[in-house]
Amino acid sequence: MAEILQKDGTWVFDGDALRLTPGRDRGVGLLRKELGELVVPLGALAGISFEQGKKSGRLRLRLRDGADPLLHATGGRLAEPHDPYQLLVDSDRYGVAEYFVDEVRHALLLDRVPSGPVDAYLLPGPAVPLSFSAGDGTASFDGDLVRLEWNWKTEDAKASAGARTIRVEDVIGVEWQPAVGLENGHLRFTVRHAPTKAPPKYDPNAVELWGFKKDPLMALVAAAVQARLPHPAAAPDDTLRPTALPSGAEPEIPAPAASGDDHDALLRRLRELGELHRDGVLTDDEFTMAKQAVLRRL
Repeated sequence: MAEILQKDGTWVFDGDALRLTPGRDRGVGLLRKELGELVVPLGALAGISFEQGKKSGRLRLRLRDGADPLLHATGGRLAEPHDPYQLLVDSDRYGVAEYFVDEVRHALLLDRVPSGPVDAYLLPGPAVPLSFSAGDGTASFDGDLVRLEWNWKTEDAKASAGARTIRVEDVIGVEWQPAVGLENGHLRFTVRHAPTKAPPKYDPNAVELWGFKKDPLMALVAAAVQARLPHPAAAPDDTLRPTALPSGAEPEIPAPAASGDDHDALLRRLRELGELHRDGVLTDDEFTMAKQAVLRRL
């Protein structure tokens, strides 16, 4: 086991996962404090690095693309005090930090963890329920419903319709954008069958953010919702779910468009069938028949 304790936080690696606990120092961002302890499975890591400075250094984790709903929802726009995957290291602990990096890298090599993207979230996202106020409103999420409530600073055109409640199944996208310079930020939900090009100031599905202290907390709401949406790299449901078959009938495997793609397409189909079986969509008999049909094509 490798461990490094700093005012900025504590990182512990047990060989299977990293446990990241934020510190209580004044420099620790609100988002990290509210997020609390974070457990990152080894399989979610793409790499780790340590950068030395004159007075302090910085440990950085690099996650595989698509592994964390928080990183997806924020698009890499979290500032350093709020980024849970960075840790400030005092100069007298540089040796410990380098040892920590070596241990994690060694484990990644031993387990042959790929560094490429994933097609399912490997972290659960922030716990719900959540409710935070910033900018022109309050955003709450209980796992099923998003609720947006407005304050006295909200534009009349948006506030006149009252509080907004959105079912998570109606959300097709979520984005958190911090305020930068003279440009305000936002927490915006893209709702099915309700596209809009209105700026966040007037969009009833968005909270406008003005660059104040609590803005990053809205990213936790974005991440909690994102964790419950279909993964952006996953195949659409209608391509994964097989049509119901009569008893004893074998499912047909559509021929790929090009013969050169045949092998890869069939391997992907095998993986999809395995996932459907694990999720309980396919029975044992249905899975066996479908798998045999694919194997014959291989």
